[in-house]
Formats: sequence, C-alpha cells, structure tokens
Amino acid sequence: MSEKGTTDRGLRRLNLGIALMLAASATSGYNASQINSLLVLPEFKEYLSDLSSSAEGLIIAAVSLGAFLAFIPASYVADRLGRRICVCIGSTLVILAAIIQVAVTHPWVFFGARIVTGAGVGFSQTAAPLLIAEVAHPRQRRVLTGLYNAVWFCGSITAAAIAFATLSIPSSWSWRAPCVLQVLYPIFQLIGLFVIPESPRWLVSKDRVGEARAMLTRYHGNGDMSSSLVEEEFDQICSSIRAEADLKDSSGWSAFLRTRGDMHRLLICILLGFMQEWTGNGVTSYYLPPILASVGIKDASHQAAVNISLQFWNLIFAVGGASTSDRYGRRTLWLSATTLMMIFLSTSTVMAGLFAELHILEAGIAVVPMLFLFCAAYDFAYMPLFIAYPAEILPYQLRAKGLAITLTTDSLACFFNQYVNPVAFGALAWKYFCIYIGCLVFFLGVIYFVYPETQGRSLEEVAQIFEDDKDDVKAISPVESEDFHTASFAAKSEI
Repeated sequence: MSEKGTTDRGLRRLNLGIALMLAASATSGYNASQINSLLVLPEFKEYLSDLSSSAEGLIIAAVSLGAFLAFIPASYVADRLGRRICVCIGSTLVILAAIIQVAVTHPWVFFGARIVTGAGVGFSQTAAPLLIAEVAHPRQRRVLTGLYNAVWFCGSITAAAIAFATLSIPSSWSWRAPCVLQVLYPIFQLIGLFVIPESPRWLVSKDRVGEARAMLTRYHGNGDMSSSLVEEEFDQICSSIRAEADLKDSSGWSAFLRTRGDMHRLLICILLGFMQEWTGNGVTSYYLPPILASVGIKDASHQAAVNISLQFWNLIFAVGGASTSDRYGRRTLWLSATTLMMIFLSTSTVMAGLFAELHILEAGIAVVPMLFLFCAAYDFAYMPLFIAYPAEILPYQLRAKGLAITLTTDSLACFFNQYVNPVAFGALAWKYFCIYIGCLVFFLGVIYFVYPETQGRSLEEVAQIFEDDKDDVKAISPVESEDFHTASFAAKSEI
C-alpha cells in the first residue's frame, strides 16, 4: 500500500487531531490577551475601580502566575500519566475557571479563578507541543511545531473580537461574556483527545510497544503492516528509549550541570524565557489601552479596533515566520529581528515623548504604526523559534525538562512584567519604553555571543557544538538518532 501523505485516511485523521490540539496554543493566546481586551471595556474598568494600580497589575498577571506554578508539575504528569491525560487536566481546569469567573462578584475571587486558568494553560502548554511533535508524521513535524506558537494569535484575535462585540452591552456581561467564552478552545482540545492517539514514544517508555506499533501503522503507514517507514521509525523509537534507560543518570535535572555544553544549553533555555517577555512586547501585548490613551487614542471603540487589527497583523507575520524559519539561519533571524525591534521601539519612544511633552498630535498617531512594525519583527523570529530552537539544541533526555525550564522562566518573566507594567507605566509613561530598549541592546549581545547557528545541521551535529569532548558526543548521539533520521523518513514517505 503506497504512502500518499495527506490522501491517507489514517494521516487525515491524525492531522485532524493535531489541528484540534493546536487549540492549546490558542487557549494560551486567548487567556493571555483577555485582560488586555477587557481593559477596553468601561464596565470592567468600573469593576476594578476600587483597586490600586498594584492590585490591578496583580490581577492582570494572575494567568502567568498560575502557569508558573503548573509547568514543572505538568512535566511529571505528562511523563508518568501520558501526554493526553495532561492535556485533559489542563483543558478541564480552564473550563472550570471560566465558570467561576462568571459567577463571582469580588475582584479577588476573580483573581483566584484567573490563577486556576493559568494552571490549566500551563498543563496544556506543557503536554500539547510534545504530543504534536511525537505523533506527527516525520515529513510534517517541522511545519506543525513551527505553527504551534503562531496559533497563539488565533486566541488573541478571538479575545479581541469578542470584547469588541460586547462593548455595547450596558452591564457586567460586557466582560463576563468574554470570560465564559474562554471555554471555546479547551472544548476543541477535549474533542481532539477523542481523535489524536497517545504518543508512541510514551507508549514504548511504558512497555506498551504493541500499542505504539499499531499507532504508527495506522497513522503513519495507512494501515500497511509491512511499511518500511513504520518499521524504521518504530525501531528508532525503541532504540532511543533503550538508550535513554542506559543514560538514566544523565536524564535528571542535575544533568544540566554535567558538562559545560549542558550548562550552555541551560543558559539558553533560561535566557529564551526572559527574551520572550522582556523585549517590549509585554507592554504592547498586555497593556495596550493605556498606551493608546497616552498618545491621544482614548475612545474605547477605537482602542478595540486597534487591538483587533494588531492581532491579525501578528498572526500574518507569525505564520510567515513559521513557514520560512528553515530557509534562513537561526542567528540571522534572531539578530535581524532584534535589531529591527530596537529601531522601531526607539522611534516609538521618541514619538510618544514628542506627543507628551510638546503635544504634537502627529507624533502621537505615529506611535501606532511603529508598534505594528515592532510586533512584525518580533513575530517573524521570536514566535516560531521560541519552541523550535530549544527543541533543536536539547538532547532527547533533557528536551522535556529543558522546555519546561524555558516555559517556567517565560511565565515568571511574564508575571513580573505584567505586575510592574501598570505601576511603572503610570509613573514613567513614555519613558518606560527606554527600559525595554536597554533590554534589546543586551539581548542583541547575548544572541551574538551565546546563540549558535543550527540551520542545516542534524541534531548530532548540533550536539557537537555544545559538547566539550568526544565522549560527551557519544553519550548523546544514540538518543538523538531518532530525530537524526527524520529526514530519511521524509524521503521514504514520498514512495
């Protein structure tokens, strides 16, 4: 039986499940952007009117706090109970939190519900990318993992559109309706769990090799039990799991301190989390309405329109970056995007300063297109590489833990960012942008001196960049062999 890619019934069903599982990223985007959308609504501003700016910042940052608390526990759940169970827990928590948010009347109970939402997002975000990467057809894996982060903007667009639609409701339902509708993408995830199979790698690790082989035969081989692709893929998975068992002492958290190369990887994982949130995108993503008001755009409908337009703009460039990320070098993308972001944010700062100090209306209006250009540069590199880059530089036995470190660092940076934004922006106004310009300068140096190029290299060759001696490379290469042969799977699957 020939393997015909997207014409295979098994592969069509698998890709449907993966598409539904991408809703985990949209769930994250919806909830991360939801407060930004709610801040446009007069009824929600009234709801928070008795709170100080510090307390308001804490409520804005609640989702990040919940995710920060969930990422590490979720990694253990995903490894011990399975990727699908972990996604199910996360989706259920988000749905329960939505119900609580609608029912409460006190802002601090709302805050608690937002923390539960963040925990649910953390569980889903930990397991869904792993599940997608481990069940996807080898020929499609790179594109699907690159698109995962881009789908985040589908959630943010939905949040902005719903808030815009409820703007005219003259009651608390103007903000309660967007809260209850956060169940939309988690429901897609739960439906997807009835379609997508469990990770064959996790099944093999639990000695359920028959189920793993059946999964590969049905979804990658279109039911052909003699498929050479399935045979080789199954053998590689089994051998890599055995190699992992042999390297059990090197798969714990302390393994990040084993060699200088592993410490280099750990440094990049930590820096990625901070870079993702401290380039200035945190201000435009989570505190856009006050920025627009500070440059003269104060009408709620105008702010909502700008917010929706920005999310569509982000989606276009994020998908473009995901689709072309393999064409350009990773360092080229990092360096060029960071340089452009520094230029656009500097220009925005000057324009905002001219409006605030000299009351030049044109300068205030010019801030908006500069922010759009800033976001385009961010989307093209930072969005697709945030997940893809650590996956490339980490050996298999550290990949899940390394990604958990990156996501935990990101949530911590996001929480701090969101918590201080209302206070700092209220005190410094346009001058606050200068802090992020300084961060961009620092990150530009970090990328130049710390981030190696990985384009065009197999994962074994990437490992050689980090390892100090040949023994370290040999210790890693058997585990990496499954990913190394992904290219050969792609070629054979065309037969």
